[in-house]
Amino acid sequence: MAMSGGSDDGSPMMEMNTTPLIDVMLCLLIMFIMSIPVATHSIDIDLPVATPPTDTPPPIDPVKNKVVLTANNEIMWNGTQIDGARLLTTLQSTTRMDPEPELQFQPEPQASYDLSAQVLQIIKASKVSKFGFVGNEQFAEFGK
Repeated sequence: MAMSGGSDDGSPMMEMNTTPLIDVMLCLLIMFIMSIPVATHSIDIDLPVATPPTDTPPPIDPVKNKVVLTANNEIMWNGTQIDGARLLTTLQSTTRMDPEPELQFQPEPQASYDLSAQVLQIIKASKVSKFGFVGNEQFAEFGK
């Protein structure tokens, strides 16, 4: 912080020098920060203990597997409920099988469109090559 001593012609300085004021304010700020009491109280919370997942991966049929989307926003793999991450790993494991099993996709009539789009993205990301839509006849009454 620079200090000005006025002009060379001997006239008095017209600006107020704020450098000492800022120094005093910084010292006061440091003193107030140091005087704040340390938080010594605590609140004990009983958190649930994490248990490792014990569910086994869903069975993979070597011929064909069916993914069904329910109206309750559930993803069913051959009748077993799974989540999106498990679906991706399961689909990737089917692509490594020789021959690759067929994947059938069947959403229920009242299934969420958003969930259908998410599952189709998962299927696309898994690089499944044998894929088909089944059960389209159930939607015939909606088109009339």
